[in-house]
Amino acid sequence: MNGLLVIISSPSGGGKTSVIKKLIENSEINFEYSISATTRKPRPDDINGKDYIFLSEKEFLSKKNKGEFLEWEQVHQYYYGTPKEKIEQWLNEDKIVLLDIDVNGGAQIKQNYPDNTISIFIEPPSLEELIARLKNRKTDSKEEINKRLRRVPLEMEKKKLFDYIVVNDKLEDTIKQMVNIIKKYKYNGGCTDVSNNH
Repeated sequence: MNGLLVIISSPSGGGKTSVIKKLIENSEINFEYSISATTRKPRPDDINGKDYIFLSEKEFLSKKNKGEFLEWEQVHQYYYGTPKEKIEQWLNEDKIVLLDIDVNGGAQIKQNYPDNTISIFIEPPSLEELIARLKNRKTDSKEEINKRLRRVPLEMEKKKLFDYIVVNDKLEDTIKQMVNIIKKYKYNGGCTDVSNNH
């Protein structure tokens, strides 16, 4: 297996969805995107099968019990999981795969594929900016935002477990840094001497 799994995590509002969309649009690297399954309700602009695979709790737990997820986690009272089926296929096809995953799920995948995984933590420029982004996207209730903010200290604590930390201040700069990290790692045989990694 020569493919590469790129784990991308951040606190809610850190901007990882925007980062991943821009990376997929990037013409320098042809990415595959691993769509997570979730039991959370779709947001207005979410498309089932493109943004997430939306499942009922019963459906999710059935798939979990059958071992269909590479990793799964309960976050903000919802379940999230990475379907296993496509990952090994893409690794065998030498693809570069983006995974939008919670901080704990990323650790599980790295454990399973230590030689084929790099992990990147997207850090907001400040807590104030993070709160502003959560409020401005207008997709979550006040209660939901507070629930997400309560988890931020845990997520920020886990960032030290990641291979790279990229501060997402200007999206364009963030994308350049991440493309640089991925290209150096993929094409220089696992080289990890990229700057901006702590």
